[in-house]
Amino acid sequence: MNATDFAPQQSTANAMSKPYKILVVDDEVDIIDLLKYNLEKEGYEVISCSNGREAINACKGNTFDLILLDIMMPITDGIEACRQIRSMVKYKETYILFLTARTEEYSEIAAFEAGANDFISKPIKPRALSSRIASYFSRRSQKDRNETVIQLKDLVIDRSSFTVTKSGNRIVFPKKEFELLYFLCQNPNKVFSRDDLLKYIWGEETFVVSRTIDVHIRKIREKIGDHYITTLKGIGYKCESE
Repeated sequence: MNATDFAPQQSTANAMSKPYKILVVDDEVDIIDLLKYNLEKEGYEVISCSNGREAINACKGNTFDLILLDIMMPITDGIEACRQIRSMVKYKETYILFLTARTEEYSEIAAFEAGANDFISKPIKPRALSSRIASYFSRRSQKDRNETVIQLKDLVIDRSSFTVTKSGNRIVFPKKEFELLYFLCQNPNKVFSRDDLLKYIWGEETFVVSRTIDVHIRKIREKIGDHYITTLKGIGYKCESE
């Protein structure tokens, strides 16, 4: 496998004002260099790590759109790294693609059980990998466009214009209140703890007390009413879809 194996093609990232961010994790330097070179050539922003522990720490301080993760690595292997990354709220839906030289069935099963979305055996076929990544981002872009506007009962939340209307009347929301409302309504009937909401809305590295969530929920309810967001005592909050 070499750099010339990647056939020129129109990249999903090139069409964006902000490139997709990819984390590449492998203990083989030549593989990291090769993937980093070619992915950056496609227009992606790439950060690399050489073991699972580094990957976990990188995920705490960054937000990646896709993760390429080797299985057999020192310190912390890919399976355990995937489990810990998946436990972070902001990576619940992130596309994780395993790269591994191991072809035993149990490795593939373990990868999927840990939360992998896909699995590619080494030696990697560069065109296939590039195409798969581009295809994923294309599907994701379409999904994002489809989910820009959320309608719940008489409430309409438009992420593109950052507006909320109720029964046709526009309601002004500060940024964090809007993000919190949008996130809950985007995941109807799912329960989120205060810690989960803090991590997703404010980020892993921001120190905000859980009471902040209660205050923001109260302010949201004052504007739209009490029946959209339910409190589960001792657990957290959820958006009611009906």
